[in-house]
Amino acid sequence: VYWGDTHHHTSNSGDGFMAGNRLGPEDAYRFARGEEVVSSTGVPAKLSRPLDFLVISDHAEGLGLMQEVYKGNPAFVSDPTLARWGEALKAGGKAASDAANELTSAQAQGTLPAAIKDPKVVGPVMKTVWQAYTATAEKYNEPGRFTAMIGFEWTSTPSGHTLHRHVLFRDDGQRARQVLPFSAYDSDDPKKLWQWMQAYEDKTGGRVLAIPHNGNLSNGMMFA
Repeated sequence: VYWGDTHHHTSNSGDGFMAGNRLGPEDAYRFARGEEVVSSTGVPAKLSRPLDFLVISDHAEGLGLMQEVYKGNPAFVSDPTLARWGEALKAGGKAASDAANELTSAQAQGTLPAAIKDPKVVGPVMKTVWQAYTATAEKYNEPGRFTAMIGFEWTSTPSGHTLHRHVLFRDDGQRARQVLPFSAYDSDDPKKLWQWMQAYEDKTGGRVLAIPHNGNLSNGMMFA
């Protein structure tokens, strides 16, 4: 029996970052392997027993983007809504919490600012974040002791119905880096996700698996 987690978000996820998470993939792997880390609120934390595996499944949608909004990246804060969210994040507390709720609601309703979905703007950021993450997974993967499994979360929420999937790679970073995660901005149709998975396997010779997540919140759509 092996113990681990297939659903873990870091500061690369928009909701995680907006909720105050400032720890990245390296911190997550160190914690999972049994090392002591300091939480985003300054509290030292350590597992009583290390995990055997961890999948960091940050949201493909806006991967790493809210950190750029927080930093004031001109490509994003030229949008008034994103600029306001960035200021709210800096203010913290209720302002940050309200902004996080606003982002979640906008994603569910399909009303996110255009800049955060523009491939020309977000593509380079996502590529940099994905390459860094997969390299970190390679660093902390230790066969026979700890599996740092590469993955992401496809967060499709059409009309507020949850069709999320965790996408897990059986492969190393060399294969996973040949693609960018498929997001709901590419399509919110699960069949399109499966086509992307097949295309990945055809291209790399690798293997990839999708696990439904929170199907109980799909209002039956997951099981149509």
